[in-house]
Amino acid sequence: MSKLYIKKIQNKKRVKGFTITELLIGIAIVGILTAIAGPSLGQFIVQSRVDNEISELHRLILSARNSAINSGRNVTLCPLSGTSCSTNWQNELSVFINSDNTLANNNTFVSANEELIKVKGNISTGDTLQFSQNIIVFAPTGRLVAGGNGNFSYCPQDNNDLSRGVEISLSGRVYATSDTDNDGKDENRNGTEVSCN
Repeated sequence: MSKLYIKKIQNKKRVKGFTITELLIGIAIVGILTAIAGPSLGQFIVQSRVDNEISELHRLILSARNSAINSGRNVTLCPLSGTSCSTNWQNELSVFINSDNTLANNNTFVSANEELIKVKGNISTGDTLQFSQNIIVFAPTGRLVAGGNGNFSYCPQDNNDLSRGVEISLSGRVYATSDTDNDGKDENRNGTEVSCN
């Protein structure tokens, strides 16, 4: 091989890569950008988690209502503890079709003759999910049978300003809360801010 060819190969090798100075400047720029964007990114992640939970809860309620209409039977949504409904809404939520349309058995799931439709997992550890009623039961008409109007409130840990909610009217309609007064906090349909106090 000629010496000229070897020099060209060596020159190409030197062109590739970074000098230590360029690398340190690049690391410094990335560090500065991370320091600036970090708090906003953390809030964005929490907001995304809250939005996902509210969307999933909204779909679960609509699924329960539609199942009641389609099956012609009462459908219950509640946090099951064994085979009975509990009041700890932060746990796994279950939707099941009741074997009969009496209110007496709507808070108990009997796997032998009742159908489990859908299950939503626990909420994130440290977050809070509250509901103003003990149980949600939809009639075949799509209306609520038990409990009346109800409000879900989802509050992320250490970020109460990002709290959101879902409301269920007696007619069975479902509404997600929104920021109606542009203060950065969601309000219920009656104008009160969503909170878990």
